[in-house]
Amino acid sequence: MTPITEVEGRRLALSNLDKVLYPATGTTKGEVLHYYAATAADAMLPHLRDRPLSFLRYPDGPEGLRFFTKNPPPGTPDWVRTAPVPRSDDPGARQVLAQDLPSLMWAANLVVEFHTHQWRQDSPAVADRMVFDLDPGPPASAVECCVVALWLRERLAADGLSAYGKTSGSKGLHLLVPLVPTPSDEVTAYAKELAVQAQGALPELAVHRMTRALRPGKVFVDFSQNAAAKTTAAPYTLRAKGSPTVSAPVTWDEIEACGAPEELVFVAGDMAARLEKHGDLLGPLTDPGQARPLPGR
Repeated sequence: MTPITEVEGRRLALSNLDKVLYPATGTTKGEVLHYYAATAADAMLPHLRDRPLSFLRYPDGPEGLRFFTKNPPPGTPDWVRTAPVPRSDDPGARQVLAQDLPSLMWAANLVVEFHTHQWRQDSPAVADRMVFDLDPGPPASAVECCVVALWLRERLAADGLSAYGKTSGSKGLHLLVPLVPTPSDEVTAYAKELAVQAQGALPELAVHRMTRALRPGKVFVDFSQNAAAKTTAAPYTLRAKGSPTVSAPVTWDEIEACGAPEELVFVAGDMAARLEKHGDLLGPLTDPGQARPLPGR
């Protein structure tokens, strides 16, 4: 029988709690749900609120079938809010919002990575944050990503912008910048300009084009996730990798000191202590008082 639990007055059917989702660590679905409920929720929900979600689902674990979905799945409870996100192929499209703990736990029970747009549902295609996805091409690693991240931090600071880092939960880093709401196409253009400048300043390390032939040993500075249609792995989401890695906020001291890729790998079991020590390192992203305009606006 599927157990029923109540979360803030909402009844949830939580299934297959003993199912091992991460064989390398023996992590079960029940432990994944406990991570979201007991560790991540308070820090994570402010970064999800009002942002239409896309899901990478991996119900049988990272080694099983994985599929990306934007539409609310069949059986979505009527109390889970959705928002219109018109797309060229579906003008009536809607996407899920995780506004509260019950919605977060309902989605987590589907076994998903949480991905968000850079804009909120009341202002589609008007971004209140900018993202750089630093993706290393082997043999480059997170160590090289940190060098590029430090260059970008200084370049952004020259334009009056502050950057905050998190691991991708995979091999790279994400830099996030709080903005005064700005049309997504303008944010993308500015981010591309900085990616091109990064390549010019660090020609042996950085590349701004996605072409795979250009990327071995270099860090791809992916600016394209600022496009209105794109989404990026949310802070604190678990990733569909071999172990339950987290897209975890990191300090600039950690980025500066990084000498080996494993120094910036964090799993679900690490996060309670990190949150106790640091709080939410990405808190400024949810504080409108920290937002700054792009140069020239």
